[in-house]
Amino acid sequence: MLDHILTDTITSIRKSLENALLERQAMEERFQIDVFLGDVSWETSYSLPGEGRTPRVRADLSIDWPTWSQSAYRSWAIGEPTEDLPEMVVEIALRIERLKSLPDLRKVVEALPEESPTIGVETLVRSMPAVEQVFENDLDHYVFSIETTYQGTFRLEESVLERPSLLLPQIEEMARWIASNLVRLGDLELPFLPPETDDLGIGGTQL
Repeated sequence: MLDHILTDTITSIRKSLENALLERQAMEERFQIDVFLGDVSWETSYSLPGEGRTPRVRADLSIDWPTWSQSAYRSWAIGEPTEDLPEMVVEIALRIERLKSLPDLRKVVEALPEESPTIGVETLVRSMPAVEQVFENDLDHYVFSIETTYQGTFRLEESVLERPSLLLPQIEEMARWIASNLVRLGDLELPFLPPETDDLGIGGTQL
């Protein structure tokens, strides 16, 4: 795994998001392997700078490397013929948190584009927002979160497999797009709770 297209992709994503002046939420990063299926996944979270441990807006990124992609990559690497080039499943969830009431969801949807810029040869497509409501122990106080997800695949062309440095320009554009969307969401006039009153954390019950 030290010399692998997946680790090159992870390195490029980290570098690009930090170059876009976003802050990594260190406690939210995970690298996981499905011991039964062999699929590999990596997850990370970034927010606008200076927003603390519970930011108002953040981006959760996940990259899934399925077993069949690993087999295709191995075949390509050792010069065996392969019908399909490997690809990664990409998901970007843009979250708005610390809301003391539920705003008009149309404002959120209208602030976000329907698709991402092209990553490789495809784009990520937006889903409709999901809403979470988290209650305190007394059930009288609660906080809302809104999540809008973009999903798609990143097909790795042979030129990228041969020269992983070609990943960086594509991922840099994606990072700038993520940062601009977080700024848009942060600029919306929404009913945010002040940071010092937010002790509910993240998660909750889907409405």
